[in-house]
Order: sequence, then structure tokens, then C-alpha cells
Amino acid sequence: MTVSLEQLRRCTVAVDLGAARTRVYLKRFGVIVDAPSAVAVNTRSGALIAVGAPAERMVGRTPDHIRVVRPVSNGTVVDIDMARRMLRALIGDRIRRAWRRKPMLRAAVCVPHDAEPLVQRAAVETLTGMGARRVELVDSLIAAAVGSGLPVEEPEATMIVMCGASSSHVAVLSLGSIVAAETVPVGGEIIDRAVVQHLRNQHELMLPHQAVHPLHLALSVAPPEQSEAEVYGRDVSTGLFRTVCVDTESVRAAIRPPLTAMVDAIRGVLRQCQPDLVADLADRGVMLVGGSALLPGLDSMLRQATGMPVHVAEQPAVCAVEGLGAMLEGRVRLLHRDPLSR
Repeated sequence: MTVSLEQLRRCTVAVDLGAARTRVYLKRFGVIVDAPSAVAVNTRSGALIAVGAPAERMVGRTPDHIRVVRPVSNGTVVDIDMARRMLRALIGDRIRRAWRRKPMLRAAVCVPHDAEPLVQRAAVETLTGMGARRVELVDSLIAAAVGSGLPVEEPEATMIVMCGASSSHVAVLSLGSIVAAETVPVGGEIIDRAVVQHLRNQHELMLPHQAVHPLHLALSVAPPEQSEAEVYGRDVSTGLFRTVCVDTESVRAAIRPPLTAMVDAIRGVLRQCQPDLVADLADRGVMLVGGSALLPGLDSMLRQATGMPVHVAEQPAVCAVEGLGAMLEGRVRLLHRDPLSR
């Protein structure tokens, strides 16, 4: 999965197919699509009912003949046909017609660091089905590091933690390449699931999808202004609507196990690095990117656990596609490392 900057500069479109959201960057125009990776389909006729945000709002509210599908899981296209249909609907007819008039259209797509050949092939086939004649694969960690403003091209260590919906990736980069990396199956959805399970066990309450987000405030390690949060849901035994006051400290304890796995991954990556690289990170610290990096207090918890500075990117959710776009636009210059002439 090695691609040169010269090849990327020939691309017109950059795509970040995420488990939670799909983003498309068009050269000279910027991000033109930023929508949930969700499709509502009629199982009887196969017709699309809704795509993106409208489909996301249907989760848990559809009749039996309508199903909400997520064609991307953990950064991997698991349903190529549905992913193509989703992209066609999100991009729109006008842009797709313009693409068809360019017979040599090139596209770039982010893929996970540890993507297997079948995963890479699925990403390529998804975009070739959209009209791309050539597809360049770019490591999502490198793209996100560029998009967050890290000097990845310098001979200094930079650490990035990419917090996704279903998994997180930890890596140390230097001279434009990944020195060490690990993947841990912990993301925003896993943290939400831990909160939901806690409330079911402790309060016999089943939460709707939207009710989890107010509890994210419990991640803050600073003393909260109020020690309780009010949530609503369905009573497990009676099935009736009920509101309870939840102790935020207990919620914080419930999400500690998955976050511990993330800390262990950071320590594992550091153990793989040379002492000089670790010394660079002692001052520079860790950069958090990805949609789940916005969980309140996550940076503080990692800072406390690792003892290193932890920073959240200015726009963590779009770092990968913005970094890929910067490569397309030629705004990234790697160090010239040709062999010395004799």
C-alpha cells in the first residue's frame, strides 16, 4: 500500500469510507459529502428508501420490510453493491455526470493500516464501480496525521490515535512512514454499548439510541458540576417509559475497561519504538483524531493514564479526508531522500 505523492496529485477525488460517516473531497472544491454511512432499503423490492442522515434517523423505527444497512464496518467495505448505491445517492447526478466526461478519472481512498488484500480490493471495486479508472490506496493513519497538522515528513516522532466508531488505531510516524502501529477493538460504539449495558444491569432501563450521548459528559475526569444525569428509556420489566437519575461516577467506571484497552495499545506501540522516538513524544505528546475523539474528557483520561501531553485535533472527524485532500492539492512536501551522489 505504497503510493507516491506524484500519483496522488493526479487524483481528482478523495474518499473516506468510515463505519460512522462517509466523506468525499473534490479537488479544488473541498469536502462535498459528509454524511452518515447508512442506507435504508426496502427488503421486498430492493429499492432505496433513504441514504445518509434520513436513513440514520430511521434506526430502530422501521417496519419489518425496511432495513437500515451499514455497508462499511471498521473502515472496511462489507457490502460493495450497497456502498456504491450509497455513494451514488450522496454524490448526486450532476457530479457523477461530470466524472463520466473524464475517461481518466483517478480517485484516492483511505484504508485501515492493517487492511488485508481483500479489504483493499473491496475499496477499489467500490470506486471503480463509480467510474474511477484508477484508485490509489492511502493509509488512513498517514492521511489523518497530515490532516491534523502533524509534521509527518520530519525526522521526528509523532503519535496519533485514531478513534473510530468500532475500533481505534494507534501509531507512531516518522519521515512520512509508520514506525509502529496497533489496532484495538475499542471505539465510540463500544463505549456506548458499555453505557447501555450498565444502565440495563443497574437500573433495568433500556436506552434509545439518542439517549446515550448526554451520558458522554460522564467521561470528564474533572469534578463535574452535577454528579447525576437524567436519562429516559424503557423499563425492562414493564415495558413502560421511565426516567432515572444516573450517578455519573458509576457510568465513568463502566467505560473504564474499554478505555484501558486503548491505553494498553499506546503502551504497546511505545515499547516497539526506539528510545530517541519515545523522547520526541515526551514533549510532543499524542494527537487524537476521529469522530470518537470528541468524547468529553477522553483526552484527560489518556493524559492521566500515559503521563504524556494529549491533544485533540481542531476538526478530528474530518482529519483523514482533509489530509487526503491536502495530498491531492499538492500541499504536502516530503523530504527529498534521494541517494547521495558519489
